[in-house]
Amino acid sequence: MIQRIPTKRGYSFPAVSSAMQKAVRRGDAALAGYWALELWASGYGQYVWRRLLTVSAEDCWGILTAEVKALHDSYTEINRNIPSKTAKGRIFISKAVILLCLAKKSRDPDHLQNFVYDQQAGLDPETLTDELERAGEYIPIPDYAYDCHTPQGRSMGKTKADFFKAEQEALSPFIPGLFDNLIDS
Repeated sequence: MIQRIPTKRGYSFPAVSSAMQKAVRRGDAALAGYWALELWASGYGQYVWRRLLTVSAEDCWGILTAEVKALHDSYTEINRNIPSKTAKGRIFISKAVILLCLAKKSRDPDHLQNFVYDQQAGLDPETLTDELERAGEYIPIPDYAYDCHTPQGRSMGKTKADFFKAEQEALSPFIPGLFDNLIDS
């Protein structure tokens, strides 16, 4: 089960994945990069790329997914015919993280699928308005990483409503979205 798989430094895989995406939402490139490179160094490079592509669509305004895809393609090219255990090119992950952190944020695509199209989210749309080696110290997982998407967050009683409100408030830099009125602030 993936929740029991530790990363290289012993972090919980789901918590690191959540922390990475939430740090991107908050525009914190150093922390988002730390978590992305922790996953990469732990052998989850392809997972990092899948998650970054999702983040580009879910949290960032504009046509940024093509840029992230181009960086992924470059990473893939650098690693052609190289065993996955000796993968190179983490610079491409770092650049993708920085681009995503600097991008204007909007959760419109996620709000569209959850509030406008898929009302099964259990929310009422009317009321729910440098380097890995240098970072040798242990950095605690931030509390915001524990939400309804992680086992720890669920055990703390975190709900989808809590998630949508907290993540909307945390967007940085923020650009007003089409569905912001659906989030109760």
